[in-house]
Amino acid sequence: MPRWTRADTNYLLLLLTGFVLGTWIGWLWGGQASNHTASLQQERGAYQYAAYQAADGTLLHTMRTSPDNVKLLAIGTNVTDTDEYGINGGFFWNGDLLSIAVEGDLPLKGQPHDYGSGWSNIDVPKGTLVWDKQSRQFSVQIVEAANQLQVSDRGRYWAQGGVSMSLQAEDRWRSQAIAEDMPLIDQRRLRSAAVYDSDGQLWMIVSDKPSTTSQFRQAILETVAPGKLVDGVFLDGDGSSQMRNAETKLLGDRRAVYQMMSLIRQSLDR
Repeated sequence: MPRWTRADTNYLLLLLTGFVLGTWIGWLWGGQASNHTASLQQERGAYQYAAYQAADGTLLHTMRTSPDNVKLLAIGTNVTDTDEYGINGGFFWNGDLLSIAVEGDLPLKGQPHDYGSGWSNIDVPKGTLVWDKQSRQFSVQIVEAANQLQVSDRGRYWAQGGVSMSLQAEDRWRSQAIAEDMPLIDQRRLRSAAVYDSDGQLWMIVSDKPSTTSQFRQAILETVAPGKLVDGVFLDGDGSSQMRNAETKLLGDRRAVYQMMSLIRQSLDR
């Protein structure tokens, strides 16, 4: 029987040490790689694009994202001509913003209370989509000016004006939209909307072809997160209905718009 020497013992200890060290390095590297993959997946999930077709043939292009990933921007061009991902915002005329568009009590153009700055829903109180960053809550509030909005912290919210969709009020949504001066309510036009669901996610939606306000609203209720949508607002429509992302570009009638809802993060590779 061979004799076991001190050299053999040292060699065995060296092999054992190498095995343990190699296993530990492999575990550490594997753990880092796994975390990196999770990070990539999260970043690539900055938004989700999907198209939904309603029973009447209306095709809706949608972008689903976290409200914390949204910023409101003043622009002066077609949404598809910007470097941003997102959709058109509220109503405008000759470059003046006719819908509320504020970030933390600051309108996008000019100063608070200035006409056309994004401080007010011009003419009458209108539905305004509000994301309260402090309370982590969405709401649609019918107001005329940003200082009337009820929020937890006046420095930590954004608000996008439009016209109330009243998604939980089938019996009165139309009369409410008329009271808020919804333009061309029964005419077939391109349409845009911003709605939120019970998971606290924002959906930005643009139709592919002209429809009445009722047809557009019904298509959304029928196809977009059925049973989970809470409320939202109609945005500017017709030629202003525009969207840009990696999957699609919707130009409307190629007109310039003056405000948009855009993504802060698009993805790691874009």
